[in-house]
Amino acid sequence: MKLTDLLHSAKPTVSCELFPPKPGTALLDAPAVVGRMAALHPAYMSVTCSAGGSGNGGSTTADMANEVQNVNGVPALAHLTCVAASREEIRASLEHLRLLGIENVLALRGDLPEGGSFPLPDGYHHASELAADIRAFGGFCIGGACYPEGHPEAPSLTADIEALRYKIDAGCEFLTTQMFFDNNELYRYLYRLRCAGIDVPVVAGIMPVTNGKQIRRIMALSGSKLPARFRAIIDRFGESPAAMEQAGVAYATEQIIDLIANGVVHVHIYTMNRPEIAGRIMANLSEILA
Repeated sequence: MKLTDLLHSAKPTVSCELFPPKPGTALLDAPAVVGRMAALHPAYMSVTCSAGGSGNGGSTTADMANEVQNVNGVPALAHLTCVAASREEIRASLEHLRLLGIENVLALRGDLPEGGSFPLPDGYHHASELAADIRAFGGFCIGGACYPEGHPEAPSLTADIEALRYKIDAGCEFLTTQMFFDNNELYRYLYRLRCAGIDVPVVAGIMPVTNGKQIRRIMALSGSKLPARFRAIIDRFGESPAAMEQAGVAYATEQIIDLIANGVVHVHIYTMNRPEIAGRIMANLSEILA
């Protein structure tokens, strides 16, 4: 199933993100994690690229996407990064995904790996170039990333939205947002997208924050702003793991309820491979998603 068949519907959906093991390690319980997440009946599950700067994600991303879709029967969205990959490597990755029957790809530039010279001479500078090559390859539904508070490397939000236009023109059929913790940031962003003529489906990315150390890492990587209300939760409960986990689930649930109530009906949960957290959120939304 191509995800645009879901995302052009007004029926609310919740999807989940998983990540594969790091190169050289084994996530021995990966099939169990996928199975437990699939048992929650998400609309689809995305699989990030392998950690460690592997460029095209290597086989583990495709293998985990295969576990999601062909073993557990949930549509899979495979992430594909290009900054450290050659065009030949990208084509090989696409051929592998096609062989597995994976029809959905999230086209990403990816973070620059440490060491070496990137992009490669025959490689990619921007995700829009990757999206164009995937479209030329054919057969895939292509998604892209967007940043409600602006990409960290963009000179301004206006410039970032202008660059986003290139992704859409290159072939991106839907967008998934970076995590955000203030829904008003997303609502303002969506208004600006529509004013810029960008009308593809936008999936809201929600990160349930369940410990204080996690939020510090998130802030360092994404630059997302924390509303005062959320800061108060972290200050009060951040040193108590059980309390912070409960508060994080409640906050993410409230975000999703508010989004759906205001017409943002497609939500993607960044699960950190924790089916129990996603499950608690989904249980809180049982009647809303019915």
